[in-house]
Amino acid sequence: MAHEIFSGESIALEDENEVAGLVADLIRIPSVNTGNPETIGDGEARAARYVCERLAEVGLEATYLESAPGRANVVCRLKGSESALEALLLHAHLDVVPAKEDEWSVPPFAGEIHDGMLYGRGAVDMKNMAGMMLAIARGMARDHFQPKRDIVFAWFADEENGSVYGSEWMTKNHRDMFAGVTNALSEVGGFSITLPNGKRAYLLATAEKGGVRAKLTARGTGGHGALINDDNPVTRLAGAVYRLGQHRFALQKTPHLQALLDGLSELLGVTFHDDTLDAQLDELGFISKTIRASLRNTANPTMLTAGVKRNVIPSTAEAQIDCRILPGTQNAFVEEVLAILGPGIDVDWTFGWTIESPVKSPLVDEMVAAILAEDPEAGILPYLLPGGTDNKLLAKIGIKGYGFVPLKVPDGFDVWGLFHAPDERIPVDALKFGVRVFRRLLRRC
Repeated sequence: MAHEIFSGESIALEDENEVAGLVADLIRIPSVNTGNPETIGDGEARAARYVCERLAEVGLEATYLESAPGRANVVCRLKGSESALEALLLHAHLDVVPAKEDEWSVPPFAGEIHDGMLYGRGAVDMKNMAGMMLAIARGMARDHFQPKRDIVFAWFADEENGSVYGSEWMTKNHRDMFAGVTNALSEVGGFSITLPNGKRAYLLATAEKGGVRAKLTARGTGGHGALINDDNPVTRLAGAVYRLGQHRFALQKTPHLQALLDGLSELLGVTFHDDTLDAQLDELGFISKTIRASLRNTANPTMLTAGVKRNVIPSTAEAQIDCRILPGTQNAFVEEVLAILGPGIDVDWTFGWTIESPVKSPLVDEMVAAILAEDPEAGILPYLLPGGTDNKLLAKIGIKGYGFVPLKVPDGFDVWGLFHAPDERIPVDALKFGVRVFRRLLRRC
């Protein structure tokens, strides 16, 4: 049995050795979230019951809560020795997106390991974290270790379809489960990237853009397609959609972007300039797409609807726009979009939450220390996540969220690119690394 000297104690490393098996078991439970209640099935509930069973094996009590038939959530709290300290939450979602088997080189729900890589839907998003949390909790229970603060582990349903039956339902109906929690750790961050000069850095998500849905409607005069029509809503809408799709919103230096650029400057020995920033970031490789999306607001047309027949000019035409906005920019964004669209376009807005957590804090210091203890030459880079996670729902009850799933991956391994992709996979060594980092963090913070 492997052992490690840690804070004067001999710590058995069963958690590190069993993590790949736990993740593989979860992958083998096809908890696919189709978004359609008729086709979802009971995969999430089966995965949640598996979590409860593995916790019970080591004497940990978990709360199993079904938000709907087949949709379940699990919470397990490890009590700390100092009740005055703020509690820390680790959370993962148990649902995954569908997988088309003919696009995969291996069965997507077999949990197979090939050449040190664990394959399967959820290996990255995010049964990796779900299994790591299980391994960590089990390890702490086997060692009879009591943390200083309460550590709350939560496994949620439904993140892949809006979190309605997962973190949203939990925060509305079982807020007591999160009593005393002030900070949360989850996706999307913590994984390593290799910079052009060979140095390694770990991304830490300290903020998230807000998702905004905009439905555009143009109204006009319907009629026969053979006639001249100067009030055609399709024409009006098409022009507005083109202008919006071609528009580049201005660069905005959020504190999270500035912290990222400062860290990159130190690691790379370069100075970033606003007028060349996009091109400079392109030199970072695959991660540049994610970082560039954090520079500015975006508005991407995604759907168009108009007409019932080729020779009939409709009286209305609609478009759906997927917008992602930076914290604190909502009002200015709306004004800018309306000016771009011009007259004759009605807009129905649905606004999501933007969230921000401190770039510098005692918890961030502990996360940095835990990474550096395992990878001393690395850098840690705060960044703003252009997408969204369950942290947005937790923010509504006052919990600050960070994207931190620590994974040391090989050079060129694109973690971001494997989200929702065929042949989703994760290095087994990266899972072990994550367990070691979390063990250090939770035993010291």
